[in-house]
Amino acid sequence: MSRPLRMFLPYIGIILVVLLLATAVWWWVSNQQDQTPLRPQQRVETSNPKMGVHTRLENEVEAEKIKRTLEMVREMGSPWIVEYFPWAFSEIRQGQYDFSHADIVVDHANRQGLTIIARLGLVPDWARPEDTISTYLDPEQYPEFAAYAAAFAEHFQNRIDYIIIWNEPNLSLEWGYRPPDTIAYTELLRQTSEAIRAVNPDITILAGALAPTVGDPTGELGMSDLAFLQAMYDAGAASYFDALAAHSYGLTFPPGDPPDPDVINFRRVELLREIMEKNGDGDKSIYITEAGWNDHPRWTRAVRPAQRIRYTIDAYDLAQTWPWLEALAMWAFRYPWPERNVRDYYTFVTPDFEPKPIYLDVQRALR
Repeated sequence: MSRPLRMFLPYIGIILVVLLLATAVWWWVSNQQDQTPLRPQQRVETSNPKMGVHTRLENEVEAEKIKRTLEMVREMGSPWIVEYFPWAFSEIRQGQYDFSHADIVVDHANRQGLTIIARLGLVPDWARPEDTISTYLDPEQYPEFAAYAAAFAEHFQNRIDYIIIWNEPNLSLEWGYRPPDTIAYTELLRQTSEAIRAVNPDITILAGALAPTVGDPTGELGMSDLAFLQAMYDAGAASYFDALAAHSYGLTFPPGDPPDPDVINFRRVELLREIMEKNGDGDKSIYITEAGWNDHPRWTRAVRPAQRIRYTIDAYDLAQTWPWLEALAMWAFRYPWPERNVRDYYTFVTPDFEPKPIYLDVQRALR
């Protein structure tokens, strides 16, 4: 036996113990998800049936924390949630679907009496070229995304009734660092909606989830949401969606400020509504799936905490006056851990479930 090997022998026992402990911890965590019981069926008590929040539970691994998050959403008085279900998490290997984590989120949300809007996206490694980001999807892979969306819709039939096809396709960042392409997005929408309707014809398909932006002069970074929506209609998208998803951030403006094509404010969504009506789509609803104000103390696009509370409550009230709006989901209820950037200042609840003042004030206003 060589000397290096003899020197290594005393540590073999320690290594085995560490491996056994790691296996035990993994087994315990895995089984904790299964051991978190569903609550008896609950009902959301609220004065605003359009109120919603974006929950972001895709990275929350503990079922108990998923359950607690959704309990707090219900207790605040919000009947709607938008939740992200990444393609890359559910189809790590092509054709092999695993919805186990999604099942936990959906089952606990349903028991809390919450209505889920499912956002689909995030391309797995096997479905995109090397050295591309997770929002890059070639047209050759559209059938693969459509197959995933159809499998998702079939698996969650009667548990999820709303699906968003992609996120912010009018931004380069969300389109694989490529210039936004309305014709390509419309084709993705067509293939995906047809696949979903083949297995679950009753589901509501939401297009767009358009980012509020005036675009940039070159069109390389982003395209105006207003121009993008009109271009979608020009490309024939109307037949492939049942409702429009839109994002409606207020930045530093109060929610009552009038809409303006050259300004990003909360009521910009009214301009999207005008485009829908102009194109004969006035019978379709809009769902605001991201919105809100930020109260970071040093960000130039933030407001003061008291302003954020007042603007948020006023926006929820304004939503009730729009007959064409079905839901207003604020970004974002809670993150599993601190983001350590301005995004933390959009939340209603801290990672350790401490309610912020905005949570308590919204709760009082709506219950």
